[in-house]
Amino acid sequence: MLSGCVNVRKPLPVRWPVMPSLELFKKGERVLILAPHPDDEVIACAGVIQQALKAGANVKIIYLTNGDHNELAFIVYEKRITIRQGEFVHMGQVRQKEAVKAMKFLGLSENDLVFLGYPDFGTFTIFSQYWQRKKPFRDLLTRISSVPYKDNPSYGAPYQGESILNDLVKQIQYYKPDKIFVSHPADVNVDHKSLYLFLQIALSDLEGQIPKPRVYPYLVHCVGWPKPRHYHPELELYPPEEFRTSRINWVRSDLSFGELDKKYQATLFYKSQTRSSAFYLFSFARENELFGDYPQVELEKQLASKEKEAIEAEGQVSYAEEDNYLIVRVNKPKKLSSRFGVLLYMFGYSKNTVFAAMPKIRIIAMANKCRVFNAKKRAINSGVLLEFGENYLILKIPLKLLGEPDYVLTSLKAYRGNLPIDAVGFRKIKVK
Repeated sequence: MLSGCVNVRKPLPVRWPVMPSLELFKKGERVLILAPHPDDEVIACAGVIQQALKAGANVKIIYLTNGDHNELAFIVYEKRITIRQGEFVHMGQVRQKEAVKAMKFLGLSENDLVFLGYPDFGTFTIFSQYWQRKKPFRDLLTRISSVPYKDNPSYGAPYQGESILNDLVKQIQYYKPDKIFVSHPADVNVDHKSLYLFLQIALSDLEGQIPKPRVYPYLVHCVGWPKPRHYHPELELYPPEEFRTSRINWVRSDLSFGELDKKYQATLFYKSQTRSSAFYLFSFARENELFGDYPQVELEKQLASKEKEAIEAEGQVSYAEEDNYLIVRVNKPKKLSSRFGVLLYMFGYSKNTVFAAMPKIRIIAMANKCRVFNAKKRAINSGVLLEFGENYLILKIPLKLLGEPDYVLTSLKAYRGNLPIDAVGFRKIKVK
């Protein structure tokens, strides 16, 4: 029986326009859900799973990690202060078993689930730094550098970008999904970001080999969201306030009372997580689920404008292509102090170069100083130009530095000293 907290008024959608509904599922349709950790598929897509199965669609779930890095949850679950090194793998096995039970409750079999078992909280580092390296990424807690779960199809695979990308390509190529639900590029959790990035590269590598699927990103981690916390099935789920002015094309999937109750019950199977974070996990058991992505920035079309700039959705960041440079401009209404800086990631993709060989660029800029890294190595003669004005910061990045890409996956975070003040999730910028 559904029941929420008492004395809670249903908030009115004052700022949000009416959102279109997610397209109905069809019989025989192939639906793929990509989950960074066990439980993400439930809190973000339990309603979608039920609706797809009810329509006669096929559903498959791929888990990037086993979620074996949540120390606080494990301490509460195991009821002791310390956890020995090898027990992190044990907890990963616990979460995998919980996922199997939760998905069986929703109507899936264990054969519909694929657990890759890559390092929790380490996959973004792998994406940005560990490609074609003799020494793979090594998890700081487990001291492991390859998939340790013997029953997983990726068992023994080194913690490298090629391993994750190859696994995703193989699974998608075989399954040929019509719809893919994946973690959002603006999610603050690093594994959620990386799974979205790996998917974009995998789909680019498979272009022309499989029909192009529709991709629906879901948001889980955003500071202070959802509001209010705890279990409120009588409330609707709206995007975070910070996305109010974005151009994300949100769609919603409304849940029936039965679907919502079943979502709540499925979440309860994750005992290792609900014992410490029930107030958060149950916040997603509401009248609807949400999906939406940033639009692709089309520089070729937008450069025809007088200013030769492609304005980012929030209006504070703009992108342009000029004289073989990709230009990033950060505008601020107030005078910038010498402590203002940005952290910029830029991952280029080219059909002519395998992604493993493409540069993985990270730029740290503050005042008149700029440091550029390609993966873990400092790029001394990068050719990056920095202009620091009274209320703006401009970076000019040579396209050659980015590997002469067809498109760039980029994100930006602005700081005042050590304090983050603004962020833009990963965007796809078409260059050629």
